[in-house]
Amino acid sequence: MDMPESVKKILTALETAGYEAWCVGGCVRDALLNRAPEDWDVTTSALPEETMAVFGERALPTGLKHGTVSVRDENGKLVEVTTYRVDGAYLDHRRPESVTFTRSIDEDLARRDFTINAMAVNLRGEFRDPFNGRDDLQKKVLRCVGDPDKRFQEDALRILRGMRFAAVLDLEEDHDTDAAMDRNRDLLKEIAPERIQVELTKLLCGTNAGWVLENHPTILGVFWPEILPMVGFDQRNHHHCYDVWQHSLKAMMSTPATPELRYAALLHDIGKPPTFTQDANGVGHFYGHANVSVELADAMLQRLKYPTAFRERVTRLIAWHDRSIPRTDKSIRRALQALGEQDLRLLLTLKRADNLAQAPAYHTRQQELTEAEQILTTILTTAPCFTLKHLAVTGHDLLHLGYTGPALGQALNHLLDLVIDGEVPNERGALLACLRRPPFS
Repeated sequence: MDMPESVKKILTALETAGYEAWCVGGCVRDALLNRAPEDWDVTTSALPEETMAVFGERALPTGLKHGTVSVRDENGKLVEVTTYRVDGAYLDHRRPESVTFTRSIDEDLARRDFTINAMAVNLRGEFRDPFNGRDDLQKKVLRCVGDPDKRFQEDALRILRGMRFAAVLDLEEDHDTDAAMDRNRDLLKEIAPERIQVELTKLLCGTNAGWVLENHPTILGVFWPEILPMVGFDQRNHHHCYDVWQHSLKAMMSTPATPELRYAALLHDIGKPPTFTQDANGVGHFYGHANVSVELADAMLQRLKYPTAFRERVTRLIAWHDRSIPRTDKSIRRALQALGEQDLRLLLTLKRADNLAQAPAYHTRQQELTEAEQILTTILTTAPCFTLKHLAVTGHDLLHLGYTGPALGQALNHLLDLVIDGEVPNERGALLACLRRPPFS
């Protein structure tokens, strides 16, 4: 296994001092999958104070209670070195109240969450895999170490971590693990919303996220009960061949793995169940569902403490997802003015995904969206003007003409409207000439 030289030196220093040392957990799993590990974690038979003595000033006592010492490698990066341990009781369903140090690597591996994370390798390439994680990885199976109910009751966040691993690594949960996730889902109420947020974002961006969420909607329903009415909700409309939940998941998986897009696609129709009506012919309609979706999604994202800018972008995309944007230069410029280039491109991508999740007979809208993207590209490559900062005149110019207060802002916005609508070129002389006409003369 190709581990970094800096990590090899940490293992060597521990072994030279007479202790066992292994790379452990996610870094081993990722290396076996030919994925670049985010971090390399080390576990050792050395007690925390012994690790501190081995590395001297390079060692930081970041988690001595749980046996963790952070060692600064030659590149200045911190590597966590943790003593083999056996965990005590998990009273808060998140962290052990106490740990007991051990000299056995197998005892340490036995406390870990999933078999694919309970593997270790040392400097000589010797492999420790007492729970057959390597075999599970090859078979694409997600399996708990030992009793799955116990694992999830110890740390409820492992439920979402398991779903995330299944989504990102394209794994299928074995029967016992799958059933235990659902049985213990209510324990997620004990987990901090910020921790749920991090795991959920990674999950949604996984290549297998659609299948995982379709398999476990009631788990998301613990912290987002708003999604539960979507599950199995028949849209009763010829545009749709899926229920609201299935449609949302298919739309989500038709977007790139960009967090804002994945969340917007997942939640764009969450307002459909409460706005559902049927006409005299039994056809379903969802008048005003976009506005309701915005309200629900905003509350849901706030509940999990998402950053304001992220939440506002997601809800802005949801608000616009059902709006018609005619394929004209003027309409695209107006949308640019309202959204900016980045959000407009995201919106067109969301609209494309939304359409692909409808009945195949209506996928012809893909060509319309392609035309809109082409118009957008043309506008952006020909001296665009869709905000005041692009205007060929400034407030300073208007001050010289005697404009002050609200009249100045009104005049600038009037000129911008004329340019966006194609009535006046974005040229200083032409714009100033407009100011001599009513209503600004």
